[in-house]
Amino acid sequence: MYKAQTIQQHFQVSYQYPVIFSRNIFNPENEELIGILRHGSAKAVLVIETAIRECHPGILREINNYFKVHGLHCEVLVIPGGEAIKNEPAYIEEVLTFIHEHRIDRHSYLIAVGGGALLDAVGYAAAIAHRGIRLIRVPTTVLSQNDSGVGVKNSVNHFGKKNFLGTFSPPYAVINDAVFLESLDDRNWRSGIAEAVKVALIKDKVFFDWISANVEALNNRDMTLMEQLVFRCAELHIEHIGTAGDPFEKGSSRPLDFGHWAAHKLECLSGYQLLHGEAVAIGIALDTVYSRLTGRLNAMEVFRVLDCLKALGFEIFHPMLLEEHSLEIHPQLFRGLEEFREHLGGELTIMLLEEIGKGEEVQEMSHTILSEAVQYLLKSSSVFNDNPILIQQSL
Repeated sequence: MYKAQTIQQHFQVSYQYPVIFSRNIFNPENEELIGILRHGSAKAVLVIETAIRECHPGILREINNYFKVHGLHCEVLVIPGGEAIKNEPAYIEEVLTFIHEHRIDRHSYLIAVGGGALLDAVGYAAAIAHRGIRLIRVPTTVLSQNDSGVGVKNSVNHFGKKNFLGTFSPPYAVINDAVFLESLDDRNWRSGIAEAVKVALIKDKVFFDWISANVEALNNRDMTLMEQLVFRCAELHIEHIGTAGDPFEKGSSRPLDFGHWAAHKLECLSGYQLLHGEAVAIGIALDTVYSRLTGRLNAMEVFRVLDCLKALGFEIFHPMLLEEHSLEIHPQLFRGLEEFREHLGGELTIMLLEEIGKGEEVQEMSHTILSEAVQYLLKSSSVFNDNPILIQQSL
């Protein structure tokens, strides 16, 4: 009888990368970027989001001058951002062709300048080209600077599912340039604050109190306060990724996805008309109310969370939570739970709130209580109060 033999493989790989907070990084006197490029072959290409070129008309000239002053050449590809780049495979092919044609290898650099969706998609291309080339992220939105751009995930959408295709591949470096935030419209300025509220609710009550106390100034686009918010939010995300013991999510626990299971489904159902942060705000509201209905949070804490979200300008309810012409919960929302379970590897783990600043994981969610939570949000929202038909249906 044949006896099987086993060789047990085991090794560890240490990852480290800087997350730099700066201003005017393409000013030749700012050496943050060039200091990183000098660590390798110094050969680089750059992918920039179309919207950035439109908001900053001189940006391509600045980039070319920056590299010229430092004795380097850098080809530039301008490509759309937003969920369009994550939904259309042709854009990934375009980035891969760009990498191929300019002979970018594992010791060269791909610099990605844009919002979270562009960074996700370009990062995915960088991770699969040559099994991984050096990626320098330059996030340009609040959400990408304080959350998605500082982590280790890259992804695109497929089969109607958000982030179905993706990799865990840490960037070579992240450079946050606060100047890019000044040109954001109000929706994108506000959207990224949702991720700060999220991480504060599950990890740092003092930070949540700080956000609540500074709502008016943040709404008035106080740059100093926004830079503080971005830094603390990024710090909490980076700390969790580096110290929680599961940076590549081999388990089924994703605490930083508080409020995200519903958010991802709402984005899809709305045809991505909802920005990610707007959907996350609704997801946070839903899971906060669910936490209350299952005996965790007290009523005052629920009020504080919902009041903070509404004061920041977020809607806490979206009509897609309900079936059309009905007050019944949309069945696709329950499907969102199943898709989240699949994404976690088969075991559902949802983060709820035990109290502000402290999360608690659960392995199941009641459809009945979820329906109650949706009804609660409906009746607490401006959508309800401004719609006599909905009021009449609820009586």
